[in-house]
Amino acid sequence: MDVLDKIKAPVAAEMEQFREAFRQTLYSDNPLLEQAVEHLLKAPGKQLRPMLVLLAARMVGEVNDKVIRVALALEMLHTASLVHDDVVDESDRRRGLPSVNALLSNQVAVLAGDFILSKALECAALTDDVRVVRYIAQLGQSLADGELLQLDNQDSKLLSEAVYFDIIGRKTASLFSLCARLGALAAGGSEAEAERLAQYGKLIGICFQLRDDVFDYGTAEVGKPLGNDMKEGKLTLPAIYAVKHSDDASMNELALKVRRREANAEEIQQLIDFTVSVGGLEYVQWHMKDMQGMADGLIDDSRDAAITESLHLLASFVAERII
Repeated sequence: MDVLDKIKAPVAAEMEQFREAFRQTLYSDNPLLEQAVEHLLKAPGKQLRPMLVLLAARMVGEVNDKVIRVALALEMLHTASLVHDDVVDESDRRRGLPSVNALLSNQVAVLAGDFILSKALECAALTDDVRVVRYIAQLGQSLADGELLQLDNQDSKLLSEAVYFDIIGRKTASLFSLCARLGALAAGGSEAEAERLAQYGKLIGICFQLRDDVFDYGTAEVGKPLGNDMKEGKLTLPAIYAVKHSDDASMNELALKVRRREANAEEIQQLIDFTVSVGGLEYVQWHMKDMQGMADGLIDDSRDAAITESLHLLASFVAERII
């Protein structure tokens, strides 16, 4: 049994229920929409976010229909944001397959993303809980805000770790955090329990993004081409650290050139090599280990042993994963 299977084990039956509901909810008799959705279902990813919803729910109560609808709403919002992001970033690959915009067109991708987003809102409304609807609406705003901040930052001459963490806090971390919070609330947990789990979710969300950034340096086979972030004008924490802690002014200029999407493949490789040589990856590893430790400390080990073990495993997985 691999690590993901161990993490999922206490909620394996509920995850199957979620997957079937996800497919059924996104069904459409529109040929183009059906083609887009079927393509997305070919590579659903690790589905850590709905898994976190279910684990948080089990931490404080039981998985019920409301919890499943929360998991659906959040995973659909996440899926819609990825489809739209690929259009914005002009990406042609997603999870090792062609992106929807590359397979079909930008027009179809935008509209398919809109359809999935509307389904997310419908699932949220079906919980009959105004808190869920409000939180998910706010999450949608946060994801868009983070993406706009990232786009605006491409014109900045400032390389800032604070801005980087602000961006991932509004995007990846906010989604993981809300998965844990709403999973707990939907299962009848208290606001205090939900807040504690939300903080845990935020930390593992940051770890997840940091690890994803490390993958851009060719450290694993994750369906993500080497240097893909830099090709899209994104400077992530390893490169920001490397450039800021170097006296080489030419590297700062090169980094800004990469951010403006004016660098060629050879220049991108030069920045990658430089980042690795001055310890950018080790710096990120230190951050991940620190946040993993804080996440572990938020888990209430007096609760169900199987659930707490899964949450500990999840914290280590996002920081140490090779896929």
